[in-house]
Amino acid sequence: MKKITAGRDALNEFAPKFAELNDDVLFGEVWSREGELSARDRSLVTVTALMSQGLCDSSFEHHLKTAKENGITKTEIAEVLTHAAFYSGWPKAWAAFRLAKDIWNEPYIENERQKHENTMIFSIGEPNNAFSKYFVGQSYLAPLSKNQVGIFNVTFEPSCRNNWHIHKADKGGGQILICIAGKGYYQEWGKAAQILLPGDVVNIAPDIKHWHGAAKDSWFSHLAVEVPGENLKTEWCEKVADEVYLKLK
Repeated sequence: MKKITAGRDALNEFAPKFAELNDDVLFGEVWSREGELSARDRSLVTVTALMSQGLCDSSFEHHLKTAKENGITKTEIAEVLTHAAFYSGWPKAWAAFRLAKDIWNEPYIENERQKHENTMIFSIGEPNNAFSKYFVGQSYLAPLSKNQVGIFNVTFEPSCRNNWHIHKADKGGGQILICIAGKGYYQEWGKAAQILLPGDVVNIAPDIKHWHGAAKDSWFSHLAVEVPGENLKTEWCEKVADEVYLKLK
């Protein structure tokens, strides 16, 4: 989790101890604790607790944005707020939905997608629906070349990543990732994840179990280059666990 300085920014001169406890204990220790609850789980608990008190202020807005960064989808937040409405009160749910609707709305996503696309020379393409069951979150695909060598621009929304998978081939094969925009990750099974930034190149040999995708707070695009070979196929495996992904910085 990124370092929080909101307490010190707002209250360091007026209430330095409160600012310290807010930044170093609440967010520095409680939110960063490793164990039974992931950051995603903590977001769900926090959003529900704040809504139940009717605290739909700037702090609630902050935690809604954090929940979205931690992988809570529009469908999920709508269901959480609907369920909580029966226990915390209908007017409180209305107030919560007004904020959530702005944060998860399509115009916001469209605007962010367009800003990301403007940073690169290739198109984002269309929603990658054919492979959606192998991704957590929304991805986009733009084929650049299907002849001689397959080259595809793959774009991930924040927090989107593909499942663990393996590129198989009887001869040759594998994949090359050329990072062109945003911030992402690449990880091989049994190794630490590495940050990917524009200009980075990753060579993936056949039979290596791995995954790649966007950071929690950034869109990410890479060119996926298919290395020629014989009897190429991809073996899709399990999802990247939330507790693994959400620990990445």
